[in-house]
Amino acid sequence: MATSVARAGRTAFLPYSLPWIGEEEIAEMVDTLRSNWITTGPKTKLFEAELAAYVGAKHAIAVSSCTAALQIALAAQDVGPGDEVIVPTLTFCATANVVVHLGAAPILVDVGKNYQISVEAIERAITPRTKAIVVVHYGGQACDLDEILELAGRHGLPVVEDAAHAIGTEYRGRKIGTHGAATAFSFYATKNMTTGEGGAITTNDEGLAARMRMLSLHGMSRDAWQRYSEQGSWFYEVVEAGFKYNMTDLQASLGLHQLRRLDRFIARRQEIARQYRKAFSGLAELILPVELPNRNHAYHLFAVRLDLSRLRIDRAEFIQRLQQARIGASVHFIPLHRHPFYRETYGYRPEQFPCCEELYAGLLSLPLYPKMSQADVWDVIEATGELVESNRIG
Repeated sequence: MATSVARAGRTAFLPYSLPWIGEEEIAEMVDTLRSNWITTGPKTKLFEAELAAYVGAKHAIAVSSCTAALQIALAAQDVGPGDEVIVPTLTFCATANVVVHLGAAPILVDVGKNYQISVEAIERAITPRTKAIVVVHYGGQACDLDEILELAGRHGLPVVEDAAHAIGTEYRGRKIGTHGAATAFSFYATKNMTTGEGGAITTNDEGLAARMRMLSLHGMSRDAWQRYSEQGSWFYEVVEAGFKYNMTDLQASLGLHQLRRLDRFIARRQEIARQYRKAFSGLAELILPVELPNRNHAYHLFAVRLDLSRLRIDRAEFIQRLQQARIGASVHFIPLHRHPFYRETYGYRPEQFPCCEELYAGLLSLPLYPKMSQADVWDVIEATGELVESNRIG
């Protein structure tokens, strides 16, 4: 491991992630504030149209979070008490929490060495009570969709894609957003594009889109834009007990320009990832993320694994030492089966998820985002490399 430029120690802490908000977003936000229409309105509708066009979907529904998107997508397919929904254990808790909130049981399954949900584990988990399969495109790279969709089709099960990491990700030349029954995106502050908080659902299914849109705002037949604009009508009906999950025009003001710059953001992430891969390629102690065939990698995460058998320190101390060097790092994720709620409520045990357990032991995510300067990238490379070399066994 080497860098072409020797760097002095950092004086300012480099956070694990930062959003990049430009003057266009700020101007759009000010315009929205001055327009007097700050909740769901014309800019949300424009954002939905541009998002649908970007991913190649017929429908996009902008909502308050990816969590909301997942819950609506499952609720619209009648997931409820007595049902089971298959979920990978290597994900953020929201993926499974929404299943619990709908009264169904989350059936956690193992992942493969590539961090993606295991097709074999899905097949073993299907029972007569299975109502849906939720897949996660971990880190910004698609899971094995062809095999999963074929398996789901044989069992008559819908596939909901948790694409919280995967806006701009492609699978076999087609952007994520239309492969399964519905796709949920996140625009949280750490994601490849942001609306602060926020998310969206995309689908090509006309009936499903209509029901998800209705569920996103109390189950009402008309939203505020349809009721209070010049062309609107006061009359509405509540046709289901829905949720309060709509996106606002304030959020959409950010999203419009973030989406228009997304491909540039991803290109910069990929460039930083290439530099990391080149710099760390000679370090046997670092297991680098796998780049799978027939898909791109949007690099929401640069998740490496420490080979702890080759190091004198564990993952916790490695992260602590990076922090002392003023470099932020994180872990994606603490597996769901390790959390007290899922362990105690459903009886999950580590030995049920051998591959995930092996991955998790040394898993950590290094900073990677387009706002990083070249000097920041060199600092991460240098600090990480020095930590490995100074704590190498033998």
